[in-house]
Amino acid sequence: MRGEAGEPAPASARPDPIRPTYLELFFDLAYIFALIVVTQELLDDLSWGGTGRALVLFLAFTLIWALATWAGDLLDLTRPTVVPQIVGVMAGSLLLAGTVPEAYHKGGLLFAVTYLTIHFGSGLYYTLVPSGAARTRTHRTMVWEAVAAVPWIVGGLQTNAGTRAMLWAVALAVEYLGVVLGWPTPWAWHRPPREPRRVGERVAERYRQFVIVALGASLFLIGSEFSEGRYTRDRAVALVVVFTTTVLIWRIYIYRAGQLMTGTIAGAANPARLSEITAFVHLVMVAGIVGTSVASQLVIRRPFGDTPPALAAVILGGPALFLVGRALLDYTVFAHVNRARLVGLLLLAGLAAATPLLPPVVVGLTVVGVLTGIATSNLIQTLTNPPRPATR
Repeated sequence: MRGEAGEPAPASARPDPIRPTYLELFFDLAYIFALIVVTQELLDDLSWGGTGRALVLFLAFTLIWALATWAGDLLDLTRPTVVPQIVGVMAGSLLLAGTVPEAYHKGGLLFAVTYLTIHFGSGLYYTLVPSGAARTRTHRTMVWEAVAAVPWIVGGLQTNAGTRAMLWAVALAVEYLGVVLGWPTPWAWHRPPREPRRVGERVAERYRQFVIVALGASLFLIGSEFSEGRYTRDRAVALVVVFTTTVLIWRIYIYRAGQLMTGTIAGAANPARLSEITAFVHLVMVAGIVGTSVASQLVIRRPFGDTPPALAAVILGGPALFLVGRALLDYTVFAHVNRARLVGLLLLAGLAAATPLLPPVVVGLTVVGVLTGIATSNLIQTLTNPPRPATR
């Protein structure tokens, strides 16, 4: 970088290679929309089949996001030649999100082709433009993507939504298995190299930003649901309850493993591997936030009245899934699980028996009570016995 007079810019003005760039923050905006449309899909069908189909879409989007994030380990995202590729993936993600409403109807093949185009288009770019390390890893990932492409295309050609979802689930299983194993190929079984200097702080911050993206999508949907109906006292109370739930989820996430995650990854003996584990942990938490968003909209829609099993499942299940992911993050950072998370999970499970007797807003209020107890316990524990990251 150079100043206006052509002199080198001061060190403080140069982009930090281990921190997320403004380009990546811009990229994340597309995923607010993606999470919104996936949440809407789940909201439209809370059956087991509908949940499974929404989960397939969710895993597809999160994989694209994760691969784009990990690409920053090997690329200088401030280079002008990298910008078109990131923007291209962003545009493809927006198009993919736009096809979600028809993904299990007439637009199945379009969804599959768009999804594969994002992967193979990125692979072509990484092969032609960047460094040798990026090219090596791309060759390996494309082998796995080629295998996964078969069930993606065959699924897109199916007319039955259940069959299509099963085939796409097989494709995603292949892709996620490739991530877990490090994309081994017949000519290279070892894991591809990653730059340790980039893995710690940068990747940890990207995961935190993904949680913020999920919370942002949730708040948008909560506000939209409230604004679409008539203003009443009952709906206003419901809005306060679900908003408080969202705030508590944010607080529980960031305090304190969310803050200490950076140092744990950077100081690990194998930071690349630990960052991949942390990615899966965040996937669980974001899935819980999506479920909580669905519950929030339904609670605002009908604050009082009966609470059918499907509604009770998302009101309690969304926060519970988030707490499962949050407990796993505790274990990743501190090598032990905070007891408050486990007690909270037990309380949420115990509340399930009482949900048929309670209106949705009261069930939501009990969730607020559980989350408040966890947040308070965390604060007291931190003040009396500050946790320290585990040595990995």
